[in-house]
Amino acid sequence: MAELEQSEGGNALDAVSQSVKLMEENELFNAGKGSVFNHEGKHEMDAAIMDGKTLLAGAVSGVRNLKHPILLAKAIMEKSEHVLLANSGAADFARTMNLEFAPDDYFFVQHRYDQFLVAREEGSIVLDHTVPGDEKKFGTVGAVALDVFGNIAAATSTGGMTNKKWGRVGDSPIIGAGTYANNETCAISCTGHGEYFIRSVVAYDISCLMEYKGLSLKEACDIVVMKKLVKMGGEGGLIAIDRNGNIEMPFNSEGMYRAMKRSGEESFIGIYND
Repeated sequence: MAELEQSEGGNALDAVSQSVKLMEENELFNAGKGSVFNHEGKHEMDAAIMDGKTLLAGAVSGVRNLKHPILLAKAIMEKSEHVLLANSGAADFARTMNLEFAPDDYFFVQHRYDQFLVAREEGSIVLDHTVPGDEKKFGTVGAVALDVFGNIAAATSTGGMTNKKWGRVGDSPIIGAGTYANNETCAISCTGHGEYFIRSVVAYDISCLMEYKGLSLKEACDIVVMKKLVKMGGEGGLIAIDRNGNIEMPFNSEGMYRAMKRSGEESFIGIYND
């Protein structure tokens, strides 16, 4: 997951979509090419994007064989009258937008398949940041950004849970749960056990605490991630940036791959709570 501040005149929306697109092309992440396998041995991918300036948003759920789900989410936001499209209908819309599809073997990653075989044998559903019998960690990807015009944006993309069944959908494509952006408050992208993030409306809850109670980004993130989610038993974290450029990356799990870059400063990269 990545945090960005734009200093060369680019806009936040393009920054987050391009950042996530690049991560969708990397098999080390659970998104796009590196997406985990569902119970049928297939890939069902979710993504969302939101513009903090306009509050416009686009999201896609359960799409297969699409190389860049985040680009479809952005097209839904910009080129349709809808927010969320799913499954075959989303794929049909992607074709009208001339987005790129790929065969199943493009998405086949051996360590993902091995993870799937273990989960299927155990009859378990595996969170996107845990791997049974393996020390490797893989996760949902996301980005948030603030540009020089004072606009913020958020984007998230994921393959969901290994061995998931029945068209399960997590928090990533649900605006307000796993993805949210509002110039008046903050931009948020989440990763973790999606069911808890949906029930807690995590991303919007942080924004609300800032808007209605006047809390800082840090105070709001601490309440939601370290208290509310923990009390419910929800594991995960998020990246967040506010309109003043404050950045928070809280998580209540063992670790969360994360990075940030501020204009004129060195990049930060972290995994554990160091």
